[in-house]
Amino acid sequence: QVQLVESGGGLVQPGGSLRLSCVASGSIFSIFAMGWYRQAPGKQRELVADMPSGGSTVYADSVKGRFTISRDNAKNTVYLQMNSLKPEDTAVYYCTARLRSVLGSGGYWGQGTQVTVSS
Repeated sequence: QVQLVESGGGLVQPGGSLRLSCVASGSIFSIFAMGWYRQAPGKQRELVADMPSGGSTVYADSVKGRFTISRDNAKNTVYLQMNSLKPEDTAVYYCTARLRSVLGSGGYWGQGTQVTVSS
């Protein structure tokens, strides 16, 4: 069984920073991509950043220049460094992974971590 577990969310003031982490565990053979989505109250889930293995990283226009996605392939971990946070960044942030495991190839989601930007 594959699990994605996020950590690092919380309450931060506007202009502050947070770093999210997500670890993929289980019988994983290879990871094709890892990324982050977010969902604010009353809104659809949207892509924040995606980092394919050996491909180009993609960012939402709203976070370009403020957020940075990175991976530690040896630890099956993806990070999201969030700087210059704004109230409109408030959302539940979800980690995603596209990978191949003993169960076959597929996409997986974490349980989500709340990020609240407020003074």
